[in-house]
Amino acid sequence: MIRVKSGTTTHSRHKKIIKNATGYRGRSKNCFSIAIEKVHKGLQYAYAHRKVNKRFFRNVWIQRINAACTTSQINYSSFIHNLSLQNIQLNRKILSTLAITEPYTFQSILKTINT
Repeated sequence: MIRVKSGTTTHSRHKKIIKNATGYRGRSKNCFSIAIEKVHKGLQYAYAHRKVNKRFFRNVWIQRINAACTTSQINYSSFIHNLSLQNIQLNRKILSTLAITEPYTFQSILKTINT
């Protein structure tokens, strides 16, 4: 039988892992056996934190809306409840952006739901 050498395949696989491990500390960046564990764990963290990121931003939007509502002596929960009663379908991201960049528009929304 003919001997098949897989040097180029192994080398390219190692290079791919080492490339993903750039920026790591110690032997994690250049020792393949350690780098493969670190890269694998890093990919697990990246997957999980993509979900956490969405939760984090929703919390930030709610805090911004609440801060903008408290200037008009209305709390966040009653503001959202009145929005749903008036059938105003704006999501929290848009409301947060309006509260920061367009405060007069946000105030007009507050006046709309109070009347």
